[in-house]
Parts: sequence; structure tokens; C-alpha cells
Amino acid sequence: MRRRPQLLDGCLCLVRGLGIFAATPGLWPLGLVPVVLALVVLIVVVVGLVVALPAVVGALTPFANGWNPTDRDALRLLVEVVLAVGALWLAMVSYTAVALAIGQPFYEAISRRIDVREGGLPVGEPEPRPWRAVGRALRDGVLLVALTTGLGLALLVLGLVPLLGQTVVPVLGACVTGFFLSVELTSIALERRGLGLGDRLGLLWRHRLLALGFGVTAFLLFLVPLGAVVGMPGAVAGGTLLARRLTGP
Repeated sequence: MRRRPQLLDGCLCLVRGLGIFAATPGLWPLGLVPVVLALVVLIVVVVGLVVALPAVVGALTPFANGWNPTDRDALRLLVEVVLAVGALWLAMVSYTAVALAIGQPFYEAISRRIDVREGGLPVGEPEPRPWRAVGRALRDGVLLVALTTGLGLALLVLGLVPLLGQTVVPVLGACVTGFFLSVELTSIALERRGLGLGDRLGLLWRHRLLALGFGVTAFLLFLVPLGAVVGMPGAVAGGTLLARRLTGP
């Protein structure tokens, strides 16, 4: 029998995880509390930045103080738009990391239940240490956000190239974001199997078609208004299914 393409397999891991979460009301409270808290945190940060934008832009462009008002205002408006777009993009790519860090104990419980449902917890699982896990999630989240931000800036520069910026760069951006979403959403299940951040990156890179199928689908879901809030717990469940697919039970 012909095997399914790996891209489709990755996508189906997410779809199945969403279905399991939706069909298991006992998981709903575990999933929704942290995503709402993460959303509130990011909204407060973004709103605070928007309110502070005029002062920030003024501090960044003191050289324009002596310009005529039209040119000065045009420059500062452009800088405000660039900073606002950058802040929104950073909020989007960091949302998963923030939600995973805040909700580590909740998502750990969801992931463990999915493992048990699918055949059992991994043999030799290390003893759970919630506070250490939260610290590790924060550290890994900062590293991943820094890495994705660097890649995002490179893509932003490429986006200025005519034609390339309107065709290839958006696809590359979706793939980069999708891959790192896969890294984040499988982190809980793969850490339970003894894999650190470097090992997880290597594993998912070796199975990048699976990772892209899962992560790009999650990325598209998270673009839908409230998609990240509603879909995040199911995506963690799907990440556990993907981890099992990559490593076995």
C-alpha cells in the first residue's frame, strides 16, 4: 500500500490532536487557562509599546528635529509603522513560547494524558519537576524567539528585493515559522523522552517534511482570529502525537 506523504502525515497529527482535545471536555480547563493568560500578557505589552511609540520614535530620530515638519512627520510615521509591524510579528512568533512557559504544568498534564491514551508513557521517563520544567521552557523559549527573530530580520531584508519579496519570501517565512512552531509544540513530549533543545532541533530537521506539515498547518490556524487561543491546547496534543510518530512510544 502506498504511504502517505510526510507533509500530509504532519498535518494530520495536528488535525487529530485538535479532534482529541475537542472531544475530551476534561482537558478544556487545562488548555484554555494558560492561552488566555498568555494572550493578556502579550496584549498588555503590545498596547504599552503602541502608547510609547511616539516617545520611542522621537528618541530614535533626534536628527530629524531640524527638518521641515512634513519631512520629519513622514519619516517618524514610517518608523512608527515599521516598529508596530515588528512588534506584532514578534508577538505572533513569541506567543507560543509565552503560552508554553506560562502553561507548562497544564500542557504537561495534557501531553501525558495523550501519551497514556495512545499506548502509554515513555519507558524511563524522568521524574516530573514542574518548576525546573518552567525554567527550562522560559530559557528555550528565549533562545527560539531570538533565533526566529534573527531569521525574520533576514527575511525582512530579502522581502525588499522586487519580485522575490512578493513570491518566495512569504513562503519561506511560513516554512521558517512553521518549523519552529513544531519545535515548540513537541517540546513537552520530547523533553519527557530525554531530548534537549539541540536534540529536538536535530530530530525535527531530519524529519523536516513531517515538521513542516505539522508546523505550517499550525501557523495557518494561528493566523485565524482567536485561532491561537482556541487551537493551542489541541496543537500541544498534536505535538505529542508527532513526538510519538518521530520516536515511537
